[in-house]
Amino acid sequence: MDILLVDGYNIIGAWPELNSLKKNDLSAARDRLVEIMAEYQAYTGFRVIIVFDAYFVSGKQKKYKNSNVEVIFTKENETADERIEKMAISLSNRRTQVHVATSDYTEQWAIFGQGALRKSARELLNEMNVIEKKIEKKVKTIQEKKPSSKIPLTDEVAEIFEKWRRGEQ
Repeated sequence: MDILLVDGYNIIGAWPELNSLKKNDLSAARDRLVEIMAEYQAYTGFRVIIVFDAYFVSGKQKKYKNSNVEVIFTKENETADERIEKMAISLSNRRTQVHVATSDYTEQWAIFGQGALRKSARELLNEMNVIEKKIEKKVKTIQEKKPSSKIPLTDEVAEIFEKWRRGEQ
């Protein structure tokens, strides 16, 4: 099994889309990162865990799942780097390869020492762009192969049928 540990705020700060979103709404940037990582997880089969520093979110440590992506807010006075290092040690075994997504150079060296592999923010963004293109291509292929209706329908009638199908009146 492969596991990807993501340094949440590091990735948000490094990716142009998320960084500009962060300037207006940090919560929206976090949510968008979770959405993107859910696509990554669905496509690659990796278990994805995103870790956010506590000093941006006050209170106790929090964990939750969103679209099968695990999201962790560290406890107060614990950095995401510290949590990721601990997790890299505890999750690593013969059957599990841990990858860490961060552009923090110090963190990269620390996780190398734990046997984890690193992905820089740029590498992860490039990989995500390739994945999105492959998904778009697959969806397009499926749509092209989709059989058309055997009975030609006007747009108005097709809309009525669609409402019926959805249970709308």
